[in-house]
Parts: sequence; structure tokens; C-alpha cells
Amino acid sequence: MVRDEAVTPGYKPLSRYIANQQTAMEYSHRYRAYPTDEVAERLEHHLDVHRQLYNHVRWEYENSPADDKPSEYDQNNNLPEWKQRWPIFAELHSKAAQATVARFYHNLTILRKLKEKGYDVGRLTRQAPSEYRSVTYNQSGFDLDEKRGHDTDAYVRFSKIGWVKIRYSRPIPDHATINEVTFKKETTGEWFVSFGLETDDAVLPEKPDVDSLDASNSVGIDLGIQKYIHTSDGTTVEWLDLEDEYERLRREQRNLSRKEHGSNNWENQRKQVAKVKRHIRRKVLDYQHKITTCLVREYDAVFVEDLDVTEMLEQSHNARNKQDAAWRQFIQLLEYKADLYGCHVVQVEPKGTTKECARCGVETAKPIWVRDHSCPSCGFETDRDANAAMNVLKRGFAALGLGWPESTPVETVTATDTDDIHEVSASHVVETGSLSS
Repeated sequence: MVRDEAVTPGYKPLSRYIANQQTAMEYSHRYRAYPTDEVAERLEHHLDVHRQLYNHVRWEYENSPADDKPSEYDQNNNLPEWKQRWPIFAELHSKAAQATVARFYHNLTILRKLKEKGYDVGRLTRQAPSEYRSVTYNQSGFDLDEKRGHDTDAYVRFSKIGWVKIRYSRPIPDHATINEVTFKKETTGEWFVSFGLETDDAVLPEKPDVDSLDASNSVGIDLGIQKYIHTSDGTTVEWLDLEDEYERLRREQRNLSRKEHGSNNWENQRKQVAKVKRHIRRKVLDYQHKITTCLVREYDAVFVEDLDVTEMLEQSHNARNKQDAAWRQFIQLLEYKADLYGCHVVQVEPKGTTKECARCGVETAKPIWVRDHSCPSCGFETDRDANAAMNVLKRGFAALGLGWPESTPVETVTATDTDDIHEVSASHVVETGSLSS
């Protein structure tokens, strides 16, 4: 039988730590790294050895009887024996090796949860060298020297590897604790170092009392199709224009298809494709950072839909735009910034927010091409996404156990043919980082 880790005194598997600390993991600082050629070679070597360890943990699990699968605790206990049997594993730092074992079991947990939700999932696959690109040192095996470099540089030491220079663009906050450090080689060939940080709740700003929330200091957010977001108080934010970036990506991918697979020219062109993709990801992330920071600074409470992003992408003909939007990432940014800035962020049930009238609650079916809300019962008319945002606000108050305030956006909203909706262009957000004009 699989060992019940809960009854093992003093044992807390790292996979459970990872699963329970997603916010801490997301609260991280990431830096570009510049290892010397000698250190880069050792980083590559350790990446490959950790990949082999991960594959061995997977092999042990997959080849065990169904009623006697080894637990993470069992696999960690096997590490000393494996190091004696295969000396290459002895080259790894003990905590880093345990983190690799935890990585497999964390991935296994994710797979099980997807299966429980009805998704058709297979097994965890063997990791190829091109797929396994990061190693984590948890709790120990690393040091940060902020004084060794110049003002813009610092150095990180990884046990059994050496010192790595990083571009220290922003210092680690004094009140933050470093839980783990990860080095990663991107598909572009660039190295990065990430610090997983945790902050004591005592030093975080206190969130406003729930009873003080009303429609003037709270906002509902509809994650839209025509607009990036639509707020319950009448602000819309335009989509980020990525057409030039996607045109460049198409060009680079066409060039890649003309190269002989596996040749030096193919590898160089593959890196060019990876760099364009990275540029798109960074541009979207920067855009989201600016919007979410503005929201948590301006409001005491932000309510947002709890979207099933995977299902949205599977069902939508507009999948690329939704991937650009990266709604799950957007929500995660909101959640961790809520703690840093003292704001309530609450996810609400999204089903029916578009159909339901924000004024009277009567549901009206709306095909995707119908962009206005017109209630046949009470006559309330507004923009489709504005109506949805108001419903998100309403459900947010209900989730916090609050009544629907007497003065709400529903009472003051204007008709769809007026110009009172405040539109914010993407370029304005990029340039100023603000939703205000």
C-alpha cells in the first residue's frame, strides 16, 4: 500500500509544501543570470543529472504494483541507496535532489486533479533534455552575496556548482524570507535565477474592514472578448496590440521550417523563434502587472470571475486572444498583490453573469455576437460586459456576506449609446501604467 505520509511523525513532503505555497512561489523575484563558461557547463550537467533522477523516480513509480506505489517519503528514503548505486546522483545537493522528487509528485497531483475534473489525461512522460530546464534548491544549498558585485549585480552560489552573477535589478526586500532558489535555462539559451519569497503577514498592510466596503471603493471585473477588461464603474481597457509581434513570429517560424532539422542553422533559428515567443509573453505579463497594480491600489476590494481557462480555450474560436490574455495569470497576479497592497480580491462564480440582468436578476439568452444587454422584464439597458461586471460586483458582495448597497452602478448606469464609458487604450497603460486619463 502507499504509505500514509500524514502519520509519519515530523514528515512534510515537499510536494505538499509546493501545493500549499502557490502564493509564496508566485511572490518571487526573477533575475537574468550570466554564468561563466565553466559554471554554465556545470549548470548544464546538473540539469541533466536532475532530469535523470526525475525520470528514475517516474520509472520506479510506474513499474510498481498498482496497490503498492511508492510515496514521496519512500522515494526520498531511497536517495542514499541510489547515490551509492549510481555515483552520478551523489553529485547533487541533497535538498535539490529532494525537490526533484517533489517535482514528480507535484506533477502527479496536478494530473490526478485534472482527471477528477473529467479531463482525459494520460501518464507523466519521460523528460527529454530539451524539456527539463530548471532545478530548485529548497531551504538550503544556496547563498546570496549582494555586496560582491557592482550596484547592479549580485552573486548566487549553488552548492556543488559555484557562483553565478545575476543582474540585481531589484533587491530582495528586508522583510522577505528566501524559501528556495531556482536556476533555469530558457529555450532561448539564456539563464535566469528566481528567488521564491515569503513575507510575514505582520509586515503586510492591513486590509480594510469588510463592513466598510461599498460600491464606491469596490469594483467588479469582467474579463472580456472585445475589451481586455470591463469594470463595474464604467471603465474599459483595450486589448494589447500584438499583431506586429505575431507577424514576426510567423516569419521566424517559416524560416525555421526551411532549415534542416537538427543542424546548427536550425538550432540558431529555433532560438530566434523562442526569443519572439518570450517577447510576447513578457509584453503580456508587463501589461497585466500594470493593470493589476492599478486595480489593487485604487480599490479596497476587487471581484473577478473564477474562470475555467482550460475549458474556455477548448471551446473558443478565439483561443489565441485568450491565451494572450492569460486570464489565470491575471487572476494570480491580482491575488498575490492583494496581500502586498492591502486589498480584498475575491473570485466569484462566473456562470450566468452575462445572461442575468444586474438590476432585476431575470436571465436573458445572448448569443456571443449580441453586445448589448436589454432586459425584457425591467427595461434595463447597458453594454453586455458592463452588465456582467455589475453582476460580478453583486456576487462579490454576497460572497463576503454583505448586502447589495443602495447606491450601485446599476442605479446610475447610462444607456449603451452614450459616451460615458471611460475607455483606456492599451498604449496609455503601457506608457503610464495607469487606468486614469
